[in-house]
Amino acid sequence: MPETHSGSSMYIAALQGRLERMLPEALDVLREMVNTNSFTRNAAGVDRVGDLTWQLFESLGFTADRPQAIDCTMEARPAMGRHLLMTRPGRSGLRIGLTGHLDTVFTEQEEREHDFRWREEGERIYGPGTVDMKGGNVLSWMVLAAIREVHPALFDEVTWVVMFNAAEEGLDSDFGVHARRCLGPGVSPGGNPGVNPGALANLVFEGGHLVEGEHRLLVKRKGSARLRIRARGRGAHAGVWHERGANAIVQLIDCLGQTAKLTDYERELTCNIGVIRGGMAPNRVPDFAEALVELRAYDPAVLEQAIAEGLRIDGMSTVCSAADGYAARVEAHCEKHLPPWASNAGSDRLAAMWREAGARLGMAVVGTSRGGLSDGNHTYDVVPTLDGLGPAGGNSHSCIRAADGSVDQEFMLPSTFVPRAAMTALAVERLVAEAGKAGRGGGVV
Repeated sequence: MPETHSGSSMYIAALQGRLERMLPEALDVLREMVNTNSFTRNAAGVDRVGDLTWQLFESLGFTADRPQAIDCTMEARPAMGRHLLMTRPGRSGLRIGLTGHLDTVFTEQEEREHDFRWREEGERIYGPGTVDMKGGNVLSWMVLAAIREVHPALFDEVTWVVMFNAAEEGLDSDFGVHARRCLGPGVSPGGNPGVNPGALANLVFEGGHLVEGEHRLLVKRKGSARLRIRARGRGAHAGVWHERGANAIVQLIDCLGQTAKLTDYERELTCNIGVIRGGMAPNRVPDFAEALVELRAYDPAVLEQAIAEGLRIDGMSTVCSAADGYAARVEAHCEKHLPPWASNAGSDRLAAMWREAGARLGMAVVGTSRGGLSDGNHTYDVVPTLDGLGPAGGNSHSCIRAADGSVDQEFMLPSTFVPRAAMTALAVERLVAEAGKAGRGGGVV
């Protein structure tokens, strides 16, 4: 059996050297990705980024499946792009997933209006998707390419499953079903229960945070629920028959005041009234209005309770016509529910391995949480999952820049690519070696 390399300073030097040599090529490809608009609803742009990504991984011997992303909402919206699901079979039954997404939140119009494009300034590179998350996609390729060259026995031992979501921003597609199917239920020693012990991990390369010298990785995230609240009233001429109207907007406002009170910071529960629509003209009493409300929480029980409380307004009626008492009425339902990625032993164990790998490289690494969602929410309960493995940066989802610096655009730190890729490569070697020692289908010890 090939011997473990990670304890060798020569191996670490070779790994870092290979990554350094790869970085210019990686940034060239990333520049082309960033300068390709891939707003979730720009299917052609998303697919173009998928093409560029596939070109990287095809050179490593992967095969690809590119299923059309399916919109799982009730709304009539433009078609989305194609997911990119790639596999390279290994000699053993061990399987590791690497996950990212191809889309961004920025429209072409926003990018033009704010001159938001690839721009190198000092230690930063600005641009749409630099950190969320085209940068992470490229970094995941660097990890595998470096392992293949520096430790080919490890590369050939594992079945690598690389999955890129065409529609992660909003998490409204069928990608979670694909991810769970590709990885299968798994277990790591002391980790999550399952039936397929070969599935070691799902590694999510969302952008990482670097705070006061600490590299922060993610071991849990909030879950979310989206409530659609509709108010139905009766329309009327606002000047002639105002008294016959039952104003749906007023009814909606009445119930939203109650809904907003669900926020409870002590329980880390937030309620955000994000969208309100209603009315057609100021001379009409509106007969319809609706709102989209999002709930988020770390604790699954807290989120479930908030959903139940939020739906209690269903059937509420506090507004009626002055002429004949015609009552407006509220309808409420939960149209989307992604459970929290809760604290678990499997994610914590992965974080400990990455912390140890970081220490070998002189990096301080900690496991933490984040309120935003990711594709890790789909897999943590069937495969130990770790997130935040992409390059460090900031200002995700921001395309605006103010002259006084109070608002700035999304950016990433290119100096973090090599150390973060090296950390993951070292930690993966440890993960596979321990699986081999445990007799779980691995041969690299």
